Amino acid sequence: MYLVVNIIGLVIFLAIGFLFSKDRKAIQWKSIAIMVVLNLVLAWFLTSFGIGRAIVSGAADGFNWLVQVAYVGIEFALPSWVHVKQMDFVTSALLPILLIVPLFDILTYIGVLPFIIKWIGKGLSFITGQPKFESFFAVEMMFLGNTEALAVSSLQLKKMKAQRNVTLAMMSMSCVTASIIGAYIQMMPGRFVLTAIPINIINAIIVTSLLNPVTVTPEEDTVAKLSGESESGKKEPFFSFLGDSILGAGKLILIIAANVIAFVALAALIDKILQLVNPWLTLEHILGIIMYPFAWLLGLNGHDSFQMAQYMGTKLVTNEFVVMGKVTGIVGKFDPHFKAVLTVFITSFANFSTLGMIIGCFKGIVSKEKNDTISKNVGYMLLSGILVSLLSAAFVGLFVW
Repeated sequence: MYLVVNIIGLVIFLAIGFLFSKDRKAIQWKSIAIMVVLNLVLAWFLTSFGIGRAIVSGAADGFNWLVQVAYVGIEFALPSWVHVKQMDFVTSALLPILLIVPLFDILTYIGVLPFIIKWIGKGLSFITGQPKFESFFAVEMMFLGNTEALAVSSLQLKKMKAQRNVTLAMMSMSCVTASIIGAYIQMMPGRFVLTAIPINIINAIIVTSLLNPVTVTPEEDTVAKLSGESESGKKEPFFSFLGDSILGAGKLILIIAANVIAFVALAALIDKILQLVNPWLTLEHILGIIMYPFAWLLGLNGHDSFQMAQYMGTKLVTNEFVVMGKVTGIVGKFDPHFKAVLTVFITSFANFSTLGMIIGCFKGIVSKEKNDTISKNVGYMLLSGILVSLLSAAFVGLFVW
């Protein structure tokens, strides 16, 4: 029965995209069908086949190995933070970012990461029939994050028409940053975190193709030079570049920690105020009621649906780290299906604070007219992020019971 509900949920989530489409007649159904089949095969392969599970487990082990290497540096500077029964959130999940971010930046500096992004993007465009840059951007933001991917693509954004800028803004709601995957897999089941990432990429294209279908002419279907690439081939001196990267990683840790502390405290404050009206009233209970139908459509029983709905709502209002912090000690006790759909749903940046980050980033890149167009589509951006998370959870949930 729950499998049937999961399948119905998948269809309903796609139908919501069609229902809210800006131009239903322009939807390319052949391309949508190809991407849906591709995600079904990908989810099936990564969760149900030995080789697929081995690939995901190998990637998770690789990130865990990087984290363990990062602990060597942390232990040297802060041994009292490492030699404890249980490391706190900042030490275990955030401080390893000081190694992982520079590592990915080095791969970018020497040209490895741009090469990977370029050719995966081209392959995705060829398979799905989607415009080259949208496919390229979907892969790019998986490695770099939303604001970083937008920043290095500034030349393209300035040349594109406003409607395509809206598509990229919507896609940006569904990304993760490869450099903080190590933090995720310290808190949640690594195999589902890593399964969610490629599936999110394709779902971001599916959802934006439904909500905001754009006709791109062959003349427009190009990829401009990245703004970070030099015409002369000269690069910033390596150690100057590395120093900036390490400082950037430190700032990222402070930003994440500050957001988590502030959002948890604000949520607690809201709960205290609500409980003055009724002791039962909490933010999680309210959000649980609102999100319950969508959680149930993921093929969960009544109790798990309500719990899932609370986590979904909390993630949208705060961020994924807040939810991970709540469940990291108990997620191992959840049944496999619940564990899978929860992990996949929260593995993205789709939340209210991301809206401000994306709009602010566009404001510094494109014209006021284009930025105003994006600002008018905040509702579509949020809907896009939610639908991608729901679709990804539904795709993976089909094959994990």
